[in-house]
Amino acid sequence: MIADREEFSVGIGETLTKTRAGLKPSVTTPLAAASNTNLDNGLVSSNWGVEQYTISLNFYAATQDLNMVTSRVGIASQFLQNAATNGEQAARSLDELARNALFAPYFGGNSRVVLTLGSAAPNIEVDDIRGFQTVFTNGVQQPVSASAPLSVTVGSNVYTLTGATPDATNTSTAPNGISGQLTFSTNVTIADGTAGNTVKAATASAIVRPAGRLTTAALQATDTLTMASLLDAVALLRRNAVPTVEGVYNCYLDPVSARQLFGDADFKQLFTGATSSNPIFQQGMVSDFLGLRFITTTEAYVQAHPSIAGLNVRRPIVCGQGALIEGDFSGMAADDVAPKDSLVQVIDGVAMVTREPVDRLQQIIAQSWYWIGGFCAPSDTTTTPLTVPTATNANYKRAVMLEHVG
Repeated sequence: MIADREEFSVGIGETLTKTRAGLKPSVTTPLAAASNTNLDNGLVSSNWGVEQYTISLNFYAATQDLNMVTSRVGIASQFLQNAATNGEQAARSLDELARNALFAPYFGGNSRVVLTLGSAAPNIEVDDIRGFQTVFTNGVQQPVSASAPLSVTVGSNVYTLTGATPDATNTSTAPNGISGQLTFSTNVTIADGTAGNTVKAATASAIVRPAGRLTTAALQATDTLTMASLLDAVALLRRNAVPTVEGVYNCYLDPVSARQLFGDADFKQLFTGATSSNPIFQQGMVSDFLGLRFITTTEAYVQAHPSIAGLNVRRPIVCGQGALIEGDFSGMAADDVAPKDSLVQVIDGVAMVTREPVDRLQQIIAQSWYWIGGFCAPSDTTTTPLTVPTATNANYKRAVMLEHVG
């Protein structure tokens, strides 16, 4: 629902860089009558900004065999069961690919120091270097360097980042995180380079935590999901003029996160006096509420708390339209890929294939699925206070991740 779908005619495994139009700054200065002359009427041509995103199309597939002789008694139901199981596997696989592509940039630029400095030094060890490896220049990503620096707040002060190096052995506690070392143009003080301190890029993605906690490790047992956190996420998306999904934003959350809402004081007050006929209480789940469409899923990231044993960190995410780009291979249903006499059905971009028996006894059929495509999260670097006065400086604005304990 949150992905803009595009078809690509490229080879499998090929990485494609696409450019999309950004916004132009607002015009608030009136045209002077004296300059409204000549062929250009006193105007200077200006172009819209550009933003680039990179997407790779890869091949994903799975199969299952069915012996039509040994399964003879229940052949019809077994065939249908295999087809249903394969379809569920394919849908869940695409969901996880989408989830991984969505969350990665929205973790970006948010990290913490993991090793206290012995003395002031230009290098610090952090839990996750995603969001610190590249900067956008005129909408194009390039590696962080001395000529393409990034402003980063470490502890209480701002430093200029000139490099990010991943560790040889990854020890990050973040889902799919990359631990590593950040290098700055000047020394980081011991006070700033103390383990647990916040490391945040100027272009970091927004993460909402209860009680204003600055890092994942700082979350406490009482920091559960609240209505206020959800409203903060909606406000951030609206500040950045993120388009809605059919009138509301989608909130993907696991059942525990959804359950915690019913224990929130603001939520209870809002529904004080609600009768048993209220569908929210009949179903034990909110649907469209607070400008959000709540979608429960088992795919939301859950991890053990990095510093408090026995606690888990849960991560609902609130998304607007276009938070993802889904790239589908345009030749999926072509005759040379799926001949007319073959048993291939393309359903929502996924090919479901039944191969007739080709073994010596002609007994074993194969039921398979495959998908050729990929997901990526596009940036919104041209949405700035110059174009949208309430906009933030985050590179990625179309989703807001929440972190809480549960």
